[in-house]
Amino acid sequence: MLIDRGTMLEQDEHWMRQALVLAERARDEDDEIPVGALVVDADGHLVGEGWNRNIRHHDPSAHAEIVAMRQAGQALGNHRLIGCTLYVTLEPCAMCAMAAVHARLARVVFGASDPKTGAAGSVFDLISDPRHNHRVEVTGGVLADVAGPMLTQYFRAKRKASV
Repeated sequence: MLIDRGTMLEQDEHWMRQALVLAERARDEDDEIPVGALVVDADGHLVGEGWNRNIRHHDPSAHAEIVAMRQAGQALGNHRLIGCTLYVTLEPCAMCAMAAVHARLARVVFGASDPKTGAAGSVFDLISDPRHNHRVEVTGGVLADVAGPMLTQYFRAKRKASV
């Protein structure tokens, strides 16, 4: 089945807008780094969502992507998220990139690139490493013009508050 690239971009932007709302929740409700993520199944149904919770939950693994994938696994009754797409406002780190590979996601779509710890092409390219027995398609830069400034403003405010 051929999917029109324009339609795919519209869908990606639709879901990324929802992930950005989750990022706002991380920032506004929990004073966490504003990263939001959601998982959509192959039929276009939302099956998992999350935002950064690692500080609030004292859990270094509670990144938005992990929270969303855990919820999707529960919803689907499977640790494999076959055919699913992960939307996340910031390029996944190494932990989240490898979780995406191990979950057998079909796609990862992210907003802003992470020039310090990005593992989907910026610093590392763990997701696309040809040594894996599973391939995950990666699309970056979706609504990066919104996601990037949200992160920048958050860190500026934090630095200003600590002075």
